[in-house]
Order: sequence, then structure tokens, then C-alpha cells
Amino acid sequence: MSKSEDKDDKNRDEPRSPSNSIRMAHPKTKRLYQVWKGSNKFCCGGRLIFGPDVASLFLSMFLIGSPAVTFCIKMHLQISESNPVYGYLVLIFGVILTISALMFLLLTSARDPGIVPRNSRPSESDEALDSTTASMEWVNGKSPHLKLPRTKEVIVNGHTVKVKYCDTCLLYRPPRSSHCSICNNCVQRFDHHCPWVGQCIGVRNYQFFIMFISSSTILCIYVFVFSLINILQQDGTIWSIMSHDILSVIIIIYCFIAVWFVGGLTVFHFYLICTNQTTYENFRYRYDKKENPYNKGTMRNLRELLCSTIPPSKLNLRSRVPEDNYTMTGSSSIDLQKGILSSKEKFDIEMGSKLGKNEGKPLPIILQNLDYSDIDDMLKEKEGDQDIPFDPFFFPVDQDNKRYLQQNPSVGYSIH
Repeated sequence: MSKSEDKDDKNRDEPRSPSNSIRMAHPKTKRLYQVWKGSNKFCCGGRLIFGPDVASLFLSMFLIGSPAVTFCIKMHLQISESNPVYGYLVLIFGVILTISALMFLLLTSARDPGIVPRNSRPSESDEALDSTTASMEWVNGKSPHLKLPRTKEVIVNGHTVKVKYCDTCLLYRPPRSSHCSICNNCVQRFDHHCPWVGQCIGVRNYQFFIMFISSSTILCIYVFVFSLINILQQDGTIWSIMSHDILSVIIIIYCFIAVWFVGGLTVFHFYLICTNQTTYENFRYRYDKKENPYNKGTMRNLRELLCSTIPPSKLNLRSRVPEDNYTMTGSSSIDLQKGILSSKEKFDIEMGSKLGKNEGKPLPIILQNLDYSDIDDMLKEKEGDQDIPFDPFFFPVDQDNKRYLQQNPSVGYSIH
């Protein structure tokens, strides 16, 4: 054998280098906000995150800005030469309060409220083993051999607190967290979903929410007071002045009504801050009837909620993730083919299809794994014979059907 042939055989036996082998195609990636499973809406490439009802944000801006801007324009037109300092001071403070209220509104609505990143698969079994809760209720994950307790217990400030498993986010919710049905996310220290802000209120925007409702309350009082002063400073009777200055009267009435709403909301949340509660906890648990495990005293509660730094977001919405992981993994943690059916879902076992609006769904695995070979063999053996016996377990028939088949033997089956 020649040297060239030996060399060719040697090269043939050597493993191919990665450069010569067929390269695997890289999985397609997208930004996290582009494959987000929640109901949020994003802006500026995922840098701003809003709730699904973001349209209410523009309504709130209009309800706050329109009377405030009208008041500022009116004050600018009424600045007198005799006392311009007073007029400009009132105008400047009015503009500052208006800008502050709108700015805190945007900061509350356009930031991550403290969303807990969801898992792409159920928690590992060791997490279930760490649970100390003797729960009789279990969660079946996507792995058929894996079962997780519905709740487990954690220790918070010396108190035992139960945390629940979220079927949508596939995780145990941290203490004080809850799943918002509107945004479809678990939120840390969930307070409530504010329809006026169009966003969940959680650990990362609660301070801005407090500043928003507080500045709105002060703005309403400010506009109400100085609009009333403008009327009282004019010469003539009160009724004649009001008849000539209809715009100021409308602003006064509007602010009087609005201050009861935002003012009452501010007072209520100040009470929640002093007792270290959330709106959700106040309505659900009623800590006035039992001990609040998060209450540290009024001063410490105020310092914790108003003077503490905002925790960093757990989301990196601009990070790139494999598209397949999010297209194959839905927001629902329980699949029909994993052995669990909801109370609203029924299957037609004989036809092998789902009854309802969604058609073309496969049978559950429990039905797919049944061995039908014996039944098929029996039917093949009886082929051509008109006396195929009915098995009441597979072909249940009622008395009316039996009577009909007995009277019509041409159907091809007989009842024994």
C-alpha cells in the first residue's frame, strides 16, 4: 500500500474537527419582553412596562392635568400690577404641583412593580421535600412523577406564614406576594391593581404611588383654595361674581369632589403604612382580629416603607432568551395531557375529542395509553357475524336503545 493511501486511511479514521462538521443552527432568540407571558404592554424596547389597561393612564392624566392647567392659565391672566409677586408665586407653585403629580403618576405606571420571574418548568422535587406543611392537597407538575404540596410554611419574624404554589408562574409565591389576574403576574408585596394607574402596585412602585396620591390631594386643595380666594377678592356680591366667573366655580366644585376621593385614599394608605399592611392583606386577612407578623411599630413601619431603598428589579426584559422555551411553555402550568382536567372540561371518550369550543384536541394520556388490541382482535374475529355481543362496560346502552335494536335487527347487532 502506498504512503498516500495510508495517509488517506488515517485521515478517514480521525474524527472530524468542528470546523469541518455540519454546524448546529443556533436557536432563535428574542428579547424577553417580546415573548413575555404576562398581559403587560411595553414601550421603548422593553424599558417601560405598563399594565394591560394602560389607556386609563391617559384618562387619569386628563382628569388631573385639565383643571390644574386651566387654573394656572387663569392665574397668569389675572396677575395684577399692584401685587405681581403674589400672582407669580401662586402660579409657580401650581405648576410645580401639577408637574409633580403627573410625574409620580408616570413613575408609578411605567415601571416594574416587583414582578416575580416565572419558571419555565415546575419546581424541583427537593423543594417539595423541604416543605414542612402536612398538606393533603397536591399540585401535579408537568413531570408525571412530580408532586408538590399546594402550600408550604415559612418563618417570618418568628411567625409561621403559609405560601401558596402558583399554577401559572410555576413557583411558590414569596411572602406577601400574590398573582394579579389582570396583569397575569405574581407581584412582590402585592398591594392592589390600580385601575386609575393601569398598573399593579407592588414593592417597587408603592412609594411612587403614595407620592402620586399625596401630591394629587395637595394639588386639589391648592387649586380649590386659591380659586375660592380669587372669587372672594373680587368686588360685588358673591352671586354676581360667581355668575361672571363660571370657570372658577366649575374648578371649585370639581376639586371639592376630587379631594374626597384622593384625600380619602391618601388617609387610608397612611393607615396601612403605619400598621405595615397592604390593601390586599387588609381586605383578605383582617389583621385587626389577629396578630400581624409584619408590624414592627409605627415609626419603624414608616421608616421601612417611606425611607428604604427600592429593591432592584428581578427582570431583565431586554435580555435575549431562546424563543422555543417560551413558545412551547404556556402560561398555564397544568396541561390536559398531564392528567388533570378542569371542572369545565369534558371529553367524549367514544369519539376521542373534546366537547366544547376547542375541537381537535388529543385525548389525555390516560386514555391514549390504554391497550385496545384485545378489543380490536375480538371485533375482527366477529366480523361478518351479526351477533356481536354488547359489552355494557364499553357500549353502555339504556333500555330504550335495547328495545330499538331488538325491533330493528337490520342494524346488525343483537342484545344478549
